[in-house]
Amino acid sequence: MPTTPLTQQNFQTVVATNHIVLVDFWATWCGWCTRFAPVYEASSETHRDIVHATVEAEAEPAVAAAGQVDRYPWVMAFREGLLVYSKAGFLPGDQLEELVQQVRWMDMEEFRRENGHQQQAAAVMPAPQQAQAQAGRAGPAPGPQAYGWPGLRSA
Repeated sequence: MPTTPLTQQNFQTVVATNHIVLVDFWATWCGWCTRFAPVYEASSETHRDIVHATVEAEAEPAVAAAGQVDRYPWVMAFREGLLVYSKAGFLPGDQLEELVQQVRWMDMEEFRRENGHQQQAAAVMPAPQQAQAQAGRAGPAPGPQAYGWPGLRSA
């Protein structure tokens, strides 16, 4: 699945209406962004059930400012409308895959308890430091499961 460009007009809708959304903030002048683009594109082809979105930060400064994005590339992950990961820096393919698996398998009930979120409240763009992915949490995300952690297969 190709990546989905996000703008100020569609950002909130895409995040709120899709189960898992990864967002890559990038800039045209950024060399690391150019290196990260094929890694991110490959992930979008592998994980067709996850929306892989992009924000060209220079063209969408309001979106970047709302997410407190000040370096590139910057990756955010949303699950069930909540920001669960936000961090700057180039991610090699294996680290991006690890992030995808952590988001896919995280325990959202525990995440909500730990971060004070009510039921399935949709987040517009909370501060990045408020929500970090919780590694090692049990339970798959709802939806089709092509595979789990390495060595595990779903029926």
